[in-house]
Amino acid sequence: MFVTTVSFLGFTLLVAAISYLRTRHDRMTTWDAYFLGGRSLTAWVIAGSLMLTNLSTEHLIGLNGDAFKHTIAVTAWETTAALAMVGMALYFLPRFLRMGLSTLPEYLAKRFDQTTGVIAAVMFLFSYVLAILPVVLLFGASGINTLFELQDLFGLSQFQVTWLLVWGVGMLGSLYAIFGGLKAVAISDTVNGVGFLFVGLLVPLLALVQIGDGNPWMGLTEVYVEERPKFDITGDEPGSFLPFGVLFTGMVVNQIFFWCAGQQIIQRGLGARNLKEGQKGVLIAACFKLLGPLVIVLPGVLAYHLFKDTLGPEDYLLAYPALVKAVLPAWLGGLFAAVMVGAVLSTFNSVLNSSATLFCRDIYAAVLRPSASPRELVKAGRACSVVLAIAAMSIAPLIDTSGSLYNYLQRINATFFGPMLAVLLLGMLDKRVSAFSARAGLVGGPVLFFLLVFSFDEPVQAFLQGLFGTADEVHFLHFLGLVFVVVVAFMLLVSRFRPERSHYVEPETPPVDMTPWRHAKALGAFVCVCTVVCYVLLAQ
Repeated sequence: MFVTTVSFLGFTLLVAAISYLRTRHDRMTTWDAYFLGGRSLTAWVIAGSLMLTNLSTEHLIGLNGDAFKHTIAVTAWETTAALAMVGMALYFLPRFLRMGLSTLPEYLAKRFDQTTGVIAAVMFLFSYVLAILPVVLLFGASGINTLFELQDLFGLSQFQVTWLLVWGVGMLGSLYAIFGGLKAVAISDTVNGVGFLFVGLLVPLLALVQIGDGNPWMGLTEVYVEERPKFDITGDEPGSFLPFGVLFTGMVVNQIFFWCAGQQIIQRGLGARNLKEGQKGVLIAACFKLLGPLVIVLPGVLAYHLFKDTLGPEDYLLAYPALVKAVLPAWLGGLFAAVMVGAVLSTFNSVLNSSATLFCRDIYAAVLRPSASPRELVKAGRACSVVLAIAAMSIAPLIDTSGSLYNYLQRINATFFGPMLAVLLLGMLDKRVSAFSARAGLVGGPVLFFLLVFSFDEPVQAFLQGLFGTADEVHFLHFLGLVFVVVVAFMLLVSRFRPERSHYVEPETPPVDMTPWRHAKALGAFVCVCTVVCYVLLAQ
């Protein structure tokens, strides 16, 4: 216990010390300094922050649990993300940097009108405050409690442990976001990312060594031969939780929006020192995404191989914790705990910082106080972060955990992703698309998705199952793709009769050097080829 505590505190303090030393001379008195890291982020900081902003305990426990219960088809969340990140680096990031943007709603306000930007900002904040922030805290608390059995260790109830972990992690994460701004968040993400990658890869390696009697390759061979159905990447088993078809419908929409327009993601690229560093950072992160299945999918299959006789399908969320306890040496327990806490912190403080950015730029400065000075904006951002953090920490322990939190999170996000991507793409590609159609799409699209997936789920499913002659439930990602198409068609139709009268003109002088990275296209092509090869080799 002593060694575990020392290693936990040691790594946690190391992250805090590095973040402090790298930012202690920075003056957080301007917009760019606080919200965009002074536009000084380098490639490796961007890459590390992108990875840890996305990955947390809901991936380690939730997605490995899905692989335990189903197949490795869940890897689609990682592999298709790599493809979307290539699009971010080569297409979206150059345009965003050239326009000098801080947020996506800022672009929509300039391209359409201020009302459109405010609606988009409110939608972002709604999904962040009511879904992402509290769910990240709750999933992190549940995951850490499950992994380290804190209830038994301290003799507390699950409710008490959840409250303590939610508020403890939330308060610690808030310190980075409130006092350090984006740069401190990004640096802490990077250090935590190194630890996360090391420990995340170590767990399946040690499991394979154990299975193969000291030879990891023999262990992988044994698992692949004996659990061959688990390695079907297409996910086409009956009643699949992630059927292959969604990769060409809603998954495309989900990944493009999340990785190319999601505020907590693009803000890292917008804080780049120049386009070269931004492209390099995004593409390095895309390469790391190709390693993601080794961390958040393979351990679930290894757990199935080891514990299929003791853990049933209903125990799928216990699969990863059981594997960790079986293979990880006791002296690494503290480091593993610190890395898990760091992963939760990274996602929480990143989303918190992005939420404050959205509020200050697109609501406070745009509507409530247009004459606010840079210092006042930073002050408002800190106040907003405090309010949002307290709200998230208060809501998290009250969320119903009887269902799948990861599935809940994805459904809430999908409510907004399709309409917002439709508005963004049409705004960039078609100058005739009007502000009226954009506002209608932003409001009507989420309403349509909510009606199809939440309010009238059962009759809609019954109708579609009868129409297509299947007993399988239609996946919510198909509805996401459908809503995206409907919003695009609606906006084009409306804009034909009410076209846009004024057009946004990009600034002549970008705020950073726009020289592209000379290896960007080659590395992007490499990532795409690797993704396709992965599906070709593992399709059954």
